[in-house]
Amino acid sequence: MKKIVLALALIATASTAYARDQISIVGSSTVFPFATTVAEKFGQISNFPTPVIESTGSGGGMKMFCKGVGTGTPDITNSSRAIKKSEEELCASNGVTPIERMVGYDGITISTSREGNPFPLTKEEIYKAVAAEVWNGTDFVANPYKTWADINPNHPALSIDIMVPPTTSGTRDAFVELILHDVCRKEYKLDKKTAKARCTALRTDGRYVVQMGENDNLLIEKLVSDKDRMAVFGFSFLDMNRDKVVAHPVNGVSPEFDTIADGSYKVSRPLFYYIKKEHLGVIPGIEEFDALFKKMSDADGPLAEQGLIPLQ
Repeated sequence: MKKIVLALALIATASTAYARDQISIVGSSTVFPFATTVAEKFGQISNFPTPVIESTGSGGGMKMFCKGVGTGTPDITNSSRAIKKSEEELCASNGVTPIERMVGYDGITISTSREGNPFPLTKEEIYKAVAAEVWNGTDFVANPYKTWADINPNHPALSIDIMVPPTTSGTRDAFVELILHDVCRKEYKLDKKTAKARCTALRTDGRYVVQMGENDNLLIEKLVSDKDRMAVFGFSFLDMNRDKVVAHPVNGVSPEFDTIADGSYKVSRPLFYYIKKEHLGVIPGIEEFDALFKKMSDADGPLAEQGLIPLQ
């Protein structure tokens, strides 16, 4: 009798496994405002419900997305970096096939309050400010720098105070790759393996580098309340808050729409979202949402006005 009841339960579960009619999206806080704009428009012009979107960070979104197939897992995950090999393997092990969509580009900014002092920085100076260990020419040593003047005497004698995204964030992954790894490989001529092993960790004492959550609005609030602080976040968020914050130039170039588009601002990265192939044709509206996102991210689309750097 127990076997019959169990079998009936399994059949019932299978028959309702795809009953959800609302698209579920998770992932990057950087892509979140763009995806939200598309979702709102989608709900207005289509016959489908407005998708539900959670800002979980790129890494957190990938973990949820790759967990498996079914209504308990998201249909789409946004990401401010390409999917990692380990994530591809996790997806494959759970029967998930990600379909990649690149939607545009975004710059990573080191920003501060408009009431502050946005002095120019180099990638190497940023590396020296945030790295747990720094290269002294012959070996790695614990980071000794306490103020910006310690790094460069031409900079103000302000205490180093930078807020960075959590380890689940694609913005943090890109920041580490485009700043720390880049300096160690190009400036210090270290091999790729050494750079990844020794130039990835950020300071963790909580005094100079402060790890924050995925709420970029909170970063803005903290910058406004303390003009000497800095924060790492995407250009699109800077663009939406120009009345409150301003970016430090990096290697002589300020992050702007044109400098990111033409590649002269070197701290930039592509943005993505990933569709779960197994949910296509099962969760209604995914194909239509995908088509609308592509249309709205074109050069003359509304997302460009929102700060997205369109694909060329």
